Amino acid sequence: MSDSETFLGALGRAETNTADEHRKRVAAWLCEEIDEGHLDLPLPGHGNTWQRWAILRDLARRDLSLVRLAEGHADAVAILAELKASPPEPGSVWGVWTAHPPGPDLHAQSEGSGWRLNGVKQFCSGARVCTHALVSALVSEAERQLFAVRAEAAVAAPDTWAAAGMAASDTLTLIFDDVAAEPVGRVGDYIARPGFHHGGIGVAACWYGGALAVSQPLATQAASGNADVQTRARYGAIDRELYSAETVLRRAAEEVDADPEDYEAGAKMRAMRVRAVVASACAGVLRHTGEALGAGPLAFDPHYAHAVEDLAVYLRQHRGDRDLAGLGTAAAAHEGGTDVES
Repeated sequence: MSDSETFLGALGRAETNTADEHRKRVAAWLCEEIDEGHLDLPLPGHGNTWQRWAILRDLARRDLSLVRLAEGHADAVAILAELKASPPEPGSVWGVWTAHPPGPDLHAQSEGSGWRLNGVKQFCSGARVCTHALVSALVSEAERQLFAVRAEAAVAAPDTWAAAGMAASDTLTLIFDDVAAEPVGRVGDYIARPGFHHGGIGVAACWYGGALAVSQPLATQAASGNADVQTRARYGAIDRELYSAETVLRRAAEEVDADPEDYEAGAKMRAMRVRAVVASACAGVLRHTGEALGAGPLAFDPHYAHAVEDLAVYLRQHRGDRDLAGLGTAAAAHEGGTDVES
């Protein structure tokens, strides 16, 4: 083996070890946050919704992979409470695995007094740190139901996350082979509850916290005495984006607390609007910081580089024009006084 091949092999192992160390560090942080009670957050719509989202925002500013797992745990607690299920046991770590993209799916079958899950579930964040999870599965060709499972009963498919961004969230594809499951609510209850939309705004609060982390190096430059007008203008544009994001999040929190049971008429459109505004603001922050700072911080500032990579991936939970089309349909129907499905 040549010297160059030896060097490249060692470099690859170092990068793998660094990524694995970050994943383990995030898992340890998550468990510490849970054990110390820092994720005992106010439930959405119970009068302190902004406090809930502000805590998620601050965790996101620290590390987006951490907040992805923390938000999943907190969301699971809220779902269990809303659907009148037993709360998590002390010390347990929960995820919410409810994505259903094209491809293989997860199926639930009733056997006697219990249920069993078989199939594949993609996008399972915290696959190796969660002790339990809420999982959606098909109970018929078109109907899904939510189930509680022990995470250790599923098998992680290796190498099912290719992106550098959000790698420490340990998001993997899991294989379920005759796994025991406990129903949580009835068919369709997971989506039909107001908290489904409140939780979607909570994710936007995480995006916003990530944007705050991304903006920090440029804020430091703009605050210096020798900052040029271009730097100050770029940061002015970023401040505009961040202000708009926090403003809509705060207003949404007030509206949720004022009418927590509102589902179709308010909660759904509110969530679409807030997610659209915050996603656009975060995309603007990524663009302005990238153009103003250049490659230097990406190469030499690990926190900034991780934040940029993670936010770019996390934002893909907003589906761009597809989600805007849904918002446009709902908003036009609302404005026109008609009832149009989005």
